[in-house]
Amino acid sequence: MIDQTGHSVSARILSHLLLVAITAFVGTGLAHAASAYIRVNQVGYAGGSTKRAYLMASGAESGATFAVKNSSGTTVYSAAVGTSLGAWGTFTSVYALDFDSVSTAGTYTISVASPIAATSPAFKIDTAANLYATPLANALYYYESERDGPNYIHNALRTAPGHLNDESANVYFTPTFNRKDNAGALTATGAVIDASGGWWDAGDYMKFVETHSYTVAMMLVGVRDFPGQMGSGSSASNFTAEAQFGLDWLQKMWADSNQTLYYQVAVASGGHSYAGDHDIWRLPQADDNYQGCVSPYEYICHRPVFQNTAGGSGASISPNIAGRLAADFALCYKVFAASNSSYANQCLLSAEHIFALANTAPTGNLLTAGPFDFYPEVEWRDDLELGATELYFALQGATNLPAGLPHTDPAYYLQQAATWANAYITGPNDAADTLNLYDVSGLAHFELYRAIALAGNPSGLATSEAALLADLQKQLNKAVTQAGKDPFGFGFPWNTYDTTSHGGGLVIMANEYDNLTSSTTYAAYASRWQANVLGANAWGTSLIVGDGDTFPLCMQHQVTNIVASPPNGPPFLLGAAVEGPNSFAAKGTLSGMVACPPNGVDEFSAFNGNGAIYEDNVQSYSTVEPAIDLTSTSFLAFSWDVAGTPSGTP
Repeated sequence: MIDQTGHSVSARILSHLLLVAITAFVGTGLAHAASAYIRVNQVGYAGGSTKRAYLMASGAESGATFAVKNSSGTTVYSAAVGTSLGAWGTFTSVYALDFDSVSTAGTYTISVASPIAATSPAFKIDTAANLYATPLANALYYYESERDGPNYIHNALRTAPGHLNDESANVYFTPTFNRKDNAGALTATGAVIDASGGWWDAGDYMKFVETHSYTVAMMLVGVRDFPGQMGSGSSASNFTAEAQFGLDWLQKMWADSNQTLYYQVAVASGGHSYAGDHDIWRLPQADDNYQGCVSPYEYICHRPVFQNTAGGSGASISPNIAGRLAADFALCYKVFAASNSSYANQCLLSAEHIFALANTAPTGNLLTAGPFDFYPEVEWRDDLELGATELYFALQGATNLPAGLPHTDPAYYLQQAATWANAYITGPNDAADTLNLYDVSGLAHFELYRAIALAGNPSGLATSEAALLADLQKQLNKAVTQAGKDPFGFGFPWNTYDTTSHGGGLVIMANEYDNLTSSTTYAAYASRWQANVLGANAWGTSLIVGDGDTFPLCMQHQVTNIVASPPNGPPFLLGAAVEGPNSFAAKGTLSGMVACPPNGVDEFSAFNGNGAIYEDNVQSYSTVEPAIDLTSTSFLAFSWDVAGTPSGTP
């Protein structure tokens, strides 16, 4: 995949850009000399939480003293640097710097005077509500800025709508893709649909039900469970309208009137016969009349919509998509039943129809995207568990249900959810992953546990609260084991795709487990994993734009690359979570792509190590491409950090 507001450039921004340039120079120059760095959570630490920073040094610092100083320079806490947690790249030692007892709100730094001096960036200690208010607002801004179609939101990055031609889009059968992911000839089905709206998937302008369905579910759970952070109780980060925007597009991609699923808008590349979305670099508003819409650009102007590979009306639906779409529309009913009953009723009808069409014995690749390797999902039982659970919640206690529902008894869906939870737990991919696009059991188990409790723990279910809790813990314990292998204590390998998203997912799961058990079993890990994502890592960068002082400036994202001036300057796509460190940094450019960083210097190369690489370069989709699914664990993790427990009711 290739992939702020309109405020003027402030002195703070200019200072930040200058600091980045200086850091790049100094960091490169000191790579071969004695050097040390202190990495912190750049958003800050909640006063009552555990607090850990990391000292990474090219030589031994055991026995040295670190000092936590307030904004007046007064030392408020000091302690000895402990035993090394291991080496990282050219840095022979990484040390944990714990300062849990410092809880007074304020701005602080941490310093080590000798033998190798280092001082951290300034960071805050405050209430979680104060710390995460801006990151939550940033996350909402990201999705608003990714809007496609006529209902875009004007801001410094978005000055015109894009892809208005999607309002009358031709439907095609899924083409054949070659080994290079180029699509063959397109054959029209004869159908024309309105496929406008929705969010761009990532740094490109394609739209997939695969990633939308996951993102909308995460949003609606947040709106329902954390109204003070993501719902009507928040004036700065109310996601309700944005979640409905996502639902509106999903309702277009699922034609309930004839029960037909469409799963994708646009084709990435057509090889030599026609151009696709990934073959050109431009602003979205250019596409509606790109190069006069003549060959080879006909599918840039008039983007194809792909029909369900299983067929048209009434065809079976790949269970991963069926489960998540059913969850989306069931959550829609729960969230909007009181405020927009006709909209909610249509959602519920769609949810039940889709769930009934789920292919529960799939063979070959699941339906995700064309080509499949864009999103190679293999697990699906968790999706059906989530869909059935949210249908239980939708029906439980509901009145004035719409006519024509296949099932009105919530117990039916509770039984279905338990069956699919057990199938997941006893299946081939149990606990092979943690909460992210490819495995939603980390959310589904939490939801189903609450559903079983709400139902009074009825007998005869295929699973139990204890089994769900044990499986959630199994996933978390694997993350704890992984954290023990990493000097920075991250619960997911740094040299793997989607590191940022997995970090947020682990924070959510840790909070879920502690909530269900009324314990603090994983609280310290949750705090550290959140910090890892927000700057307490080898590279000293937050992996979410605008959340901290150092963050991705050269994302593989066309709008930010073309509009920003300089290309690593404002306006920033605030709230966008990028891929994060990976095993490689991708290379490759297109005509129109603006070189970023402008000086070509890789300021983070000195900090690569242990098989992990991070490069903030527009070419590197593998490390700095943002995406709607990658960002969706962040807002839910932040909401847990602030609220501590769900205040909404399922």
